[in-house]
Amino acid sequence: MSEPFRVAVIGAGFSGVMTAVHLLRTQTARPVQVLMVNRSGAMARGVAYGTQSPNHLLNVPAGRMSAFPDAPSHFLHYCQRRDPSVTAGTFVPRSVYGEYLGDTLAEAVAEASPNTLEQAVAEVRDIRPTAEGVTLELSDRRMLLADRVVLAVGHHPPAHPPELTAEFRASQWYVRDPWAKGWLDRVPKHLPALLVGTGLTMLDVALDLHPAGVVGAVALSRRGLMPQPHDPNVAPAEPGHRPPEIEDATTVREYLAAVRRCVEAVEANDGNWRQVVDSLRPITPLLWQRLSVPDRERFLRHLRPFWDVHRHRAAPACMEAVEGLRANGWLSVRAGRLVSVTLNQDNVNVTVLPRGQEQPVMLQVGCVINCTGPSSDVTAANDPLLNHLFAAGLARPDPLRMGIDVTGNGAVIAADGSPSPVLGYVGPLLRARDGEGTAVPELRVHAARLAARLAAECG
Repeated sequence: MSEPFRVAVIGAGFSGVMTAVHLLRTQTARPVQVLMVNRSGAMARGVAYGTQSPNHLLNVPAGRMSAFPDAPSHFLHYCQRRDPSVTAGTFVPRSVYGEYLGDTLAEAVAEASPNTLEQAVAEVRDIRPTAEGVTLELSDRRMLLADRVVLAVGHHPPAHPPELTAEFRASQWYVRDPWAKGWLDRVPKHLPALLVGTGLTMLDVALDLHPAGVVGAVALSRRGLMPQPHDPNVAPAEPGHRPPEIEDATTVREYLAAVRRCVEAVEANDGNWRQVVDSLRPITPLLWQRLSVPDRERFLRHLRPFWDVHRHRAAPACMEAVEGLRANGWLSVRAGRLVSVTLNQDNVNVTVLPRGQEQPVMLQVGCVINCTGPSSDVTAANDPLLNHLFAAGLARPDPLRMGIDVTGNGAVIAADGSPSPVLGYVGPLLRARDGEGTAVPELRVHAARLAARLAAECG
């Protein structure tokens, strides 16, 4: 048998797992050996699907969450084998999706021969292209050889709110990452918690804090915007829901005007704004790539919060539960700016400037929980591997530091602008190229395409 084609996949979340699955299922002249490297050892979980809380539901219904672009009902059938009551419109727990990915990978491994999968539990500290391929140095000092490397690194922990001092960030009264294990055990129950951020992460955190016995919570963001819920009564988007003027638009201002006009027209004909927003999904990368860098920055600064709450919607049951917490007074959602945080012996004094007001208000809370979501600046994320790749010139951040520069076929772009012949990327950092890259319907396509390209290069 010929020497195997060795592909190292760094990361074991959705993108890494599905790239591995497609590679294992491929039929090539040489056997494919997939080596998955991740630091936790947990396969098919990552940030999104590692939660075990029954309160954390997928934000997309089961009928649209297949991991395979060519098998749209794959996940739905998986769920129905477990629970026949699940329908295409059911929002199932995210932990179920993690189990689904794990089972999908296990099935691919069982049927892979002569292809194989190996796992290494470690961090990759160094990547060095050589004449023979690529050498990876792991945190346990092992050296691995591969023909190709797929970077499937995902989200980074939230950036610290700038108002927090280093002393406070190091204290027990601050939770930087509410996805880290054990964070809930550190939250005092006798005082309200301050949740910085009012997006999807805040919803999950609030739904964990309430049953844990915390007396209340205050959620704070600059605009106080909360995610809109999905509406199961709204029909899917059709081509006629797409703003016609947007095809020729080239600026954020023109995009916004086109969307507003289209929403007015659609709703005047008994349609729904959700259909207009969803109609843009297939062309979002094109719209983003058409913008100049200053216009992209303008969108991020002024419009992104409004886009996010309409584009990334919440499961109806989650939204209903959170609205119930607001109605009974347990949760307060405020628009304003965090001014300062002061530690006391057993509580935290927070100064907040409400939006549109001149006088700050004081709050006494038990802790501050960062709910701002994953860091959006790859150069500030303190990721050792990415920092190494940037320093070595093997990769480069995009001008807005949202992610890394990647070609249309998934090749990492080096500092000199050349596409790497051995490094590929798939994952949420594709937002640099496509404006978005965090959702399964897009990532499943990218994973399949990258795996197909690597299989073609196997020879």
